[in-house]
Amino acid sequence: MKRTELLSGAIAGAAAAALTGPALASSTVYDRGKPLTLPSSKRIKVAYAISSGATLIDFAGPWEAFGEVMVRSLGTTMNEQMPFDQYLVAKSTDPVETESGMQVVPAFAFASAPQPDVLIVGAQPRSAELTAWIRQASRSASVTASVCTGAFRVAEAGLFDRLPATTHHAFYDEFQRAFPQVQVVRYVRFVENPLVSSAGGLTSGIDLALRIVERYFGLQIASNTASYLEYKRSTTATHWLQPAVM
Repeated sequence: MKRTELLSGAIAGAAAAALTGPALASSTVYDRGKPLTLPSSKRIKVAYAISSGATLIDFAGPWEAFGEVMVRSLGTTMNEQMPFDQYLVAKSTDPVETESGMQVVPAFAFASAPQPDVLIVGAQPRSAELTAWIRQASRSASVTASVCTGAFRVAEAGLFDRLPATTHHAFYDEFQRAFPQVQVVRYVRFVENPLVSSAGGLTSGIDLALRIVERYFGLQIASNTASYLEYKRSTTATHWLQPAVM
């Protein structure tokens, strides 16, 4: 089901959530991200799990953020100084049509994809193959991160069990009903745990990607990247969003 179809059934829940407040207070939003170790190859593999109907900005936003990172101390060539190697992974390498109608071509199928250091899962339909690959790839990934309602897909793989997580603000109540074992955090840009993180809706994925950059290379590199993107980042997981008026 497309997110736009889901949205019509979630509007009432979002309005009610705006009146009743967050599931967890701001003082209990966990910012647990620790510094990440650069692989010995000095290359960081970032995989994006996608399916037909995937939301474009959920993976294109983080892709652009990682793609503009430059760390001059890593080498003398531009390739050496830009450490993120990124690729799309899907059920097959056939073209995938995103929710907006744009077609993208995955580099790998789930069965043959390289093990990523960072795994990004944006909003997209559910499938058994997707769930199985998220579960498998996350075992050795340094970070698995959901963006928007990609949180549902990561939760289906069991990665948010007994942990705090967030999703798009229109789907908080649905997320809580579907996964009562997850501590839903409302009106934040992102929530971190040591191995798994979650971003709110859409552009929140850029904030989380920049935070992952910071965990690898420090605040200055993340800030330089945001400046190059002309993006005003939210530097804290406890940044509150203004509840939408429905």
